Amino acid sequence: MPQFAANLTLMYTELPFLDRFAAAARDGFRAVEFQFPYAWAPADIAARLQDNALQLVLFNAPAGGADPAAMAAAWDQGARGTAALPGREAEFRAGVQEALRYADALGCPRIHVLSGIVPPGVERESLKALCAGNLRWAADEAARAGREILIEPINLRDVPRYFLNRQDHAHELLDAVQAGNLKVQMDLYHCQIVEGDVATKLQRYLPTGRVAHVQVAGVPGRHEPDTGELNYPYLFDTLDALGYGGWVGCEYRPAAGTTQGLGWRDRALERAAQAPR
Repeated sequence: MPQFAANLTLMYTELPFLDRFAAAARDGFRAVEFQFPYAWAPADIAARLQDNALQLVLFNAPAGGADPAAMAAAWDQGARGTAALPGREAEFRAGVQEALRYADALGCPRIHVLSGIVPPGVERESLKALCAGNLRWAADEAARAGREILIEPINLRDVPRYFLNRQDHAHELLDAVQAGNLKVQMDLYHCQIVEGDVATKLQRYLPTGRVAHVQVAGVPGRHEPDTGELNYPYLFDTLDALGYGGWVGCEYRPAAGTTQGLGWRDRALERAAQAPR
């Protein structure tokens, strides 16, 4: 049966961020994820998690910035990560350390590290060794703290020239780094836009044990999973058939209100509960 985690960056946006935790709990979520926590004190977020009996399962390392204020503002200022960017190694390391500090305070087991946008005139292939070296360092630091580092292929329509955009690219990096706590965040929305053949990708990569988190959204609009071209009931059955026991992050933009649009989740859980065992 799928375990769904509400993404509090894209869901419940009618509410201030810290009020979204209670809204997710009222709607029956037991876990949450979000993109960037750095504009809020860890203690304030930890209190919302505890008050609402929620588990935090994933968040992003800073998209850029060398100090806390810059890290909090980086995404809104257009930064999309530094793991594959030449000359940004110190910034990358500072961001990972800040993310690990938050992960410790919030009890979060995994951190997504953004790769960055390939600079103009630079070939993607020339950045692979740099990215692998940065990820090797990050995985080692995270291992000391008992955390996992995740990398995510992101489609080039939403983030043009993003360094990492295919599942095979992500697994090539894992092969290069050889760290047991470096894993893949497999967002089926991005996968469909870039590659398609999503069920086959799940069947290929989930049995490796190197996919630590799955995310869903409708394609092409990134709304609820029951809209668009992907057959999510079939894909959820595929996750179950493959024995996937991780979380499924609901990283989509509700077409109307968040609560009103959760019928797809309730149907998925009901369908799974009625499936023969």
